[in-house]
Amino acid sequence: MSNRWQVQTAKARFSELLEKAVAEGPQVVTRRGVETAVVVPMEQWEGLQRTTKPNLKELLLAPAPRIESLAPERRPLARRPPPRFE
Repeated sequence: MSNRWQVQTAKARFSELLEKAVAEGPQVVTRRGVETAVVVPMEQWEGLQRTTKPNLKELLLAPAPRIESLAPERRPLARRPPPRFE
């Protein structure tokens, strides 16, 4: 079998799906012919997570500033009507 599994087959043979993911790499699960999910070994998943999140050293040494992830967006200011003096 290739690395593509229909949902019904993946559900019925889940243990085999996990074993193949560990032994052969990522396994694609399809629903109605559309690729829907991927089962990957834990080591590979952790590696992907590490590469997508920059650490402090990478942020500081980056060639361009990356300030969009450092400060939360501000809410619009709520303004009060000016006082009326009589």
